[in-house]
Amino acid sequence: MKVMKLDWIERMVKSMVVLLGLVLMPLTLSAQIVDEDEEDDEAEEEEEEIILTDQYGNTDEIDFPAAMVDNLDSLMNLYASKTYISTDNNCQTSNTDPTYSREEYIDRLYRMPTIMEMPYNEVVRACIDRYTVRLRRQVSWMLGAANFYMPIFEEALEAYQLPLELKYLPIIESALNPVAVSRAGACGLWQFMPGTAKMYNLEVNSLLDERRDPVKASYAAAHFLSDLYKVFGDWNLVIAAYNCGPENINKAIRRSGGERDYWKIYPYLPRETRGYVPAFIAANYAMTYYCEHNICPMNTQLPVKTDTVMLSRNVKFSEIADICGMDIEMIRSLNPAYRHDMVPGATRPMPLKLPLNDINRFVELEDSLFAAHRDDKRMEVELNEHIIKDNTGNTGHKSKRSGRRGRGGRGSKGSSTVTVKKGDTLSAIAKRNHTTVANIKRLNGIKGNNIRAGKKLRVK
Repeated sequence: MKVMKLDWIERMVKSMVVLLGLVLMPLTLSAQIVDEDEEDDEAEEEEEEIILTDQYGNTDEIDFPAAMVDNLDSLMNLYASKTYISTDNNCQTSNTDPTYSREEYIDRLYRMPTIMEMPYNEVVRACIDRYTVRLRRQVSWMLGAANFYMPIFEEALEAYQLPLELKYLPIIESALNPVAVSRAGACGLWQFMPGTAKMYNLEVNSLLDERRDPVKASYAAAHFLSDLYKVFGDWNLVIAAYNCGPENINKAIRRSGGERDYWKIYPYLPRETRGYVPAFIAANYAMTYYCEHNICPMNTQLPVKTDTVMLSRNVKFSEIADICGMDIEMIRSLNPAYRHDMVPGATRPMPLKLPLNDINRFVELEDSLFAAHRDDKRMEVELNEHIIKDNTGNTGHKSKRSGRRGRGGRGSKGSSTVTVKKGDTLSAIAKRNHTTVANIKRLNGIKGNNIRAGKKLRVK
C-alpha cells in the first residue's frame, strides 16, 4: 500500500488552525475525560487532562487546574467541613445530570450578568461537565461555603472596581479551602506564592501566614488583579497571567506574533493555563446554573456575623476554648492565618475573629485568660557556670563571676580576688586590676574608704 507523506509544515499549519479555531470554527472536537474509577497508574495520570481530537486525528492534551482534580474526600473529611457544612435534608443532590444541547449552553453563558467574556467551546464544555458530573459533590460543598466567603471576595473586588465574577477565581484555585497548599508552595484561598505574597504585603512567618487570611488575601488578590489589568487590558489574559505569571503570557504574545487575545495565543500557553480560562468560565456557569443540573447547596453553619478583638499577648486557641467555653474548631475556622493554634500577639497587636455572640464573653474573661496563659517559649535561661570543661576535656570548677584576668591574688593572673598589702589604697588596687573604686566597694560591701592589710577583696 502506498503511503502518502504530508509535509511537516503543512501538518503544523493545520494543527494551529484547529487550535486557534476553538471558538470561531465549528470543528468536530471530542473531549475525552478519562474515567476516575480506573485503577491503573496510566488512568490516574490521564484523569487530570482533557484530550481533544480534531478532524485530522491530531490530539491536544490540556490540564485541569489542580482544584478540579484533588481528592474531594480529603476536603470533605476535614473536621470543619463535616461540622459546619452539612447536607440539606430538604434538597438532595441527584446523581443524574440532565442533558442539554450545545445551543443551550451557549445561551446560558451569554445571559450571565458578567463584564468578562464567557464564550463556549469544547474545552469549556469539558470543564462544565467536570463540575456538573464528576465534581457534583464538590460543587454542592462549595455552594455552602460560598455563603461565608463570597461577601468577603465581593467587598475586596468592589474596593478595586473589578468585575464581581472574579469572585469565582478561588473555586478553581483552592476549591474554597483556606488552608490549601499546592505542590509548588502556593497557599490559601487565592493560592499566593511566597514572593507574590510579600509584594502585596502579606506576612508569612513560622506562626502567621496571611495568605490563609480570607480578608487580607482577598484584598491582596484584588490589588494584584488590578495591576495585571493595567498591564494586559484584557480580563482573560489577566486571569491567565494570574495562573502562569505575566512572563509566560508575554512570551506567548511574542510567539503568536503580537496577538493579545487569549484564544489566539492559546497554543503557546502552558498546558494548565490552556485549561485555566475554560475552567474559570465553567466555574461561573456551575455556580450560576447548579439548579438546572440538580445540584443542591449544602447548609453552612459558619457564623455570617463575626467581630474582631485585638490581642497584644500570645494566646492559645485551647485556652480561649477552655476558659470562654467556645468551640476550638470554630476558632480555627475563623482564624486560619495562625499556623499553630495561637494568636502571636506578643509580636504586635494581632486580630482574633470570633462569632458576634461570643465577643462579649471573651472581653469579660480576657483578664482571666491572660492570667492563665502558660507560655512554652522561655524568655531567659540561666547557664550552669560552675562546671566547665577545659581543652583536654577534664572537668573543673569555676566561679560564676569569671571576669577578665588581673594581676595579684594568690600569685595567679586569673584570680578575681586580691589580698590587701600594707600601704594599699582602694584607688591603687582598682588601678592595678583595671577596675574602679566604686566597683570594689559594691562587690565587697565597703561603705567607707578604710581597708586593712591582709583582707581579701573581690575586684571583679
